[in-house]
Amino acid sequence: QVQLVESGGGSVRPGGSLRLSCAASGSRNCMGWFRQAPGKEREGFATIYTRSGITQYGDSVKGRFTISQDNAKNSVYLQMNSLKPEDTATYYCAARTGLYCSPSLTFNYWGQGTQVTVSS
Repeated sequence: QVQLVESGGGSVRPGGSLRLSCAASGSRNCMGWFRQAPGKEREGFATIYTRSGITQYGDSVKGRFTISQDNAKNSVYLQMNSLKPEDTATYYCAARTGLYCSPSLTFNYWGQGTQVTVSS
């Protein structure tokens, strides 16, 4: 069983930055960040292999967001820079135990979500 707890959401002006954290417990092979805006489907946009640290990003965040991890602290992070109003959403940390790691795959475990609002 994997348990996930996100933190670090909030409100920021366009062009600003935020850093989200996800504290994880339990065995997992892959961690990811997803988001869901009101009236839109959930979007997976960043993943990281727990062992190798290999990352993958969706086009909507590539070059602006960075996923990282500290395995000693059982934590995964999302550094978000150059934030845009369209980044406003509830952000979720997720984990999967399967062999592969990609935002397009099914994730087994989910955090409760943290709100990010980008507005002037």
